[in-house]
Parts: sequence; C-alpha cells; structure tokens
Amino acid sequence: MSNEKTLKNLMDAFSGESQANRKYLAFAKKAEAEGKKNAAKLFRAAADAETLHALKEFEIAGKINSTAENLKDGKLGETYEYESMYPGFIKEAEEEGQKDAIRIFTYAMKAEQVHAGLYQDALDNIDQEEEVFYYLCPICGNIEKSVPEKCGICGVPGSKFIKY
Repeated sequence: MSNEKTLKNLMDAFSGESQANRKYLAFAKKAEAEGKKNAAKLFRAAADAETLHALKEFEIAGKINSTAENLKDGKLGETYEYESMYPGFIKEAEEEGQKDAIRIFTYAMKAEQVHAGLYQDALDNIDQEEEVFYYLCPICGNIEKSVPEKCGICGVPGSKFIKY
C-alpha cells in the first residue's frame, strides 16, 4: 500500500500550520499595538499550537535528516529564494509600482543570500565545539556572527540586533 496521499497531506498540513503560525503572530503584534493584551496572548498561544502541529507533521513526513543534510537543505532553499524567487517577485512589483513590496522583497533577497552563506559556513564547521552567536536584524532578517555598527542591508543600528 502506498503512502503517497498521506505524505502529500502531511506536507499540505505542514504548510498550512506554518502559515497559520505566522499569521497569528502578525495578528498578535497588531492586537498588542491596539492594547488588546488578551487577544494578543490568545494569538500567541494559537501560533505556538500551530507550530507544534507543523513540527510533528514535518517529522512524521520524514523530512528531518542529519544536521549536515538539514544544513544542505537550508542552503538550497535560501539559494533558490535569492537567485530565483525574489528577483522575479521584485521585477513584478516594479512593473506594478509597488514600492513597499519592492523594498521587503529586496531586503529578503539580500538576507537569504547571507543565510545561504551562513548555512555553508555551519556545514564547513559542523564539528566546531566553540560556541557561535548569531545576531538578527529585526527589520530585514539579516543575520550576522557579530554585532555590526549598522545593518549592511537596511541600515538599522546594530544595537537593535537580537542575539541568538
């Protein structure tokens, strides 16, 4: 008996749950901005629940491999985004005069290129025991291995970066 339909359903569910997580986080942020603390908490709890669902579905689908394979997969995904996906999105946004979309797509494209490099670096140094810290720009998604003076993509001050 084939599990083709179940695998497709697991991946569709993973996609839907992942999108729901982000949507609910966006709703929580808006509720907080409006001073609606209880709604914000509910949206955050629901977002975490959707993440639990998505992670289990992804696991059951057999999509989690060794760390080395996962790093290669991450690099491939990021490379596709910065080489193929975002350039097309930017072109279409330019044709439609959508300046906000052009800006966010450009930020994402540049950040994805950095991410791909970081995945390769992590793969090249997979057995390194010295702890590495990463710093995330909260505006464009750029990740650095040290706090910059300012973000090389969007220019936000390095003091705003989030440490991981």
